[in-house]
Amino acid sequence: MKKIAFIIGCCLFVSFGFSQDSAMIISPAPAAKVNPLGAPKRAADHLMFQVSSDHWAGMPDSISSHQKGFSRGFNAYFMFDKQFKNAPKYSIAIGAGISTSNMVFKAMNIDLKSNTTLLPFTAVDSTNHFKKYKLATSYVEIPLEFRYMSKPSEPNKSIKAAIGFKAGTLVNAHTKGKTLLDKNNNTINSYIEKENNKRFISGTRYTATARLGYGIISVFGTYQLNNILKDAVGPNMKLFQVGLTISAL
Repeated sequence: MKKIAFIIGCCLFVSFGFSQDSAMIISPAPAAKVNPLGAPKRAADHLMFQVSSDHWAGMPDSISSHQKGFSRGFNAYFMFDKQFKNAPKYSIAIGAGISTSNMVFKAMNIDLKSNTTLLPFTAVDSTNHFKKYKLATSYVEIPLEFRYMSKPSEPNKSIKAAIGFKAGTLVNAHTKGKTLLDKNNNTINSYIEKENNKRFISGTRYTATARLGYGIISVFGTYQLNNILKDAVGPNMKLFQVGLTISAL
């Protein structure tokens, strides 16, 4: 989490720095720069935030039967947008940021610290288990998008679409259980157990992305191209996210 907080802080600092420099340079404000086709040039840097509903494609019944509750994700990126000079409705954007996913389970134990070859997913319906239980992962990512904007001169009144790709490296993987129950769902102890280990989780992730919206709001979807788990340590499953994006471009 310290790494994630540091990355977000850096993004906000850089964004603030750009905005301060811009304010100093354009005071008093000159007329907006215009490209050869008449569309004003827009800011090249901005933040993009995403919240999602998370799912695992290819999940076997033994796991999916215990996947309960709202599994969710959060993504935050600092993006640089480069508008095409002779086609201002189109642009390319690249950036850096974080992506988190929290998969929620019921009466399930995922032993990330196991010494076995395969990652154990153990059903614990008939024994002690946690009331709330999740597997969380965090990746530092570099996203790339090819973008379309219907009204380049009015970003907040434009239909926007983008397709892209992002690559990431794993920075954290952990399970978290809260409130221990017995097999009859009676509380044994109100405490939190957290186990960190990245041994079974893919160290790199490659993801296809798409989004469509209007103004600063858009819906997005992502689909992981490689497996969530490393080769030969568990079932072949892929993360996909569906959610909302807030972004100026």
